Amino acid sequence: MTESGNPPQPAAAQPGQPIQDWIARWQQVARRIRVPLGFLTAALYLFELWQRAPRPEAVAWSLALVVPGLWLRGYAAGYVKKNRELTVTGPYAHTRNPLYLGSILIAAGFAVALLSWPVALVLALGFGVIYVPVIASEERFLRATFPGFEDYCRRVPRLIPRLTPARNPGAGSSRGAFSLSLYLRHREYNAGIGAALLYLSLLLLRPALAALVHGPR
Repeated sequence: MTESGNPPQPAAAQPGQPIQDWIARWQQVARRIRVPLGFLTAALYLFELWQRAPRPEAVAWSLALVVPGLWLRGYAAGYVKKNRELTVTGPYAHTRNPLYLGSILIAAGFAVALLSWPVALVLALGFGVIYVPVIASEERFLRATFPGFEDYCRRVPRLIPRLTPARNPGAGSSRGAFSLSLYLRHREYNAGIGAALLYLSLLLLRPALAALVHGPR
């Protein structure tokens, strides 16, 4: 699978195809707005945090989304062999994009922690603009690279997971196994570090901003 921050570039146009298809055009737009959208999200996050203090119960409820999201990303990172083989076991037997699903859960959790509809809307917009063309591009790469991908798509949903693992006829009885070395190679622990820093910001950033604005009393 290719779920990563650096997806493969769209394949070169074939004779009879437009020079740039919708995936290529959308990816160009996504690359241009990715950084501005990130700054907008950060600015909105700070503004919402400045406007009102996070409610402890909302922060607690957010863990119900953030913790499973972190677990799912970490679990998937221990299975996926990016660009080398079609991963169909572990979480990939339930959803074709467990890494992205984990990211959605984490983002939704922090929107819940702030009880902020604006933050939730910006995050949803970011997913639609950035990740939809990335997923489409990755699927085109996988379809062209791995003959079994089309059959895999028929058995496993793109995002919303199926409850029972899909059977993979090509793998026999093998279900694969989580690899700590893959997890470490993909540096998925950075997601946990980032989440911890965000929770610290929920607790400490507002008092720090207040002290900076109002100065010592």
